[in-house]
Amino acid sequence: MARTALVTGGTRGIGRAISARLKADGFNVAAGYSGNDDAARATADELDIMVVKGNVGKFEDCQRAVAEVEERFGPVEILVNNAGITRDGFFHKMQPEQWSQVVSVNMDSLFNMTRQVIEGMRERNFGRIVNISSINGQKGQAGQTNYSAAKAGMIGFTKALAQENARKGITVNCVAPGYINTEMMDSIPENVMAAIVGNIPVARLGEAEEIAACVAFLVRDDASFITGSTISANGGQYMLG
Repeated sequence: MARTALVTGGTRGIGRAISARLKADGFNVAAGYSGNDDAARATADELDIMVVKGNVGKFEDCQRAVAEVEERFGPVEILVNNAGITRDGFFHKMQPEQWSQVVSVNMDSLFNMTRQVIEGMRERNFGRIVNISSINGQKGQAGQTNYSAAKAGMIGFTKALAQENARKGITVNCVAPGYINTEMMDSIPENVMAAIVGNIPVARLGEAEEIAACVAFLVRDDASFITGSTISANGGQYMLG
């Protein structure tokens, strides 16, 4: 019987690529989304997957979404916490809502989503949780104190949760993408983009499918010895020893 995977922010960009890869690998896939109904419908039709709407910053929405997925497919055994937003600005000018919105969607969502599935995973002695962090959670980024803090917190969350659940057959890992060729990059001026690419040793942006490949590896049954780890998928832009 196919395992069930739930991907938050799973209808666009990196999340959509993850949904597509897991579907191709034989999983029952549900993709969460918050607002773009047209993109969600298109993704559902094109990938033949379930989509479920809700705000990952709200515990009740996450509770309802997981219940809907499990009613259709059975227990969620793979959770990919991918949903995220940016509200950039220098800290000395940052407004409270810029901070709280980013922390809610990027960080509070880890509790809101993972809390819905962790007890079931422990009961079944199996689970795969993959959190999509960022290069900027590893090295920091000017103008993104809110985003960098949330994405760094995701790595700490991953390490602690991995230790708590390792003996229960549950792995918890991170993927930290660098600059990826998605629609979020379309608004960046050409000269700025050239500077970004110039700082990437492989001399190109990453592709969403390359991040999806990292996730696909981590959720495999035979990846059970890897937990509490962060895969830095950034083209060599930032290297940790």
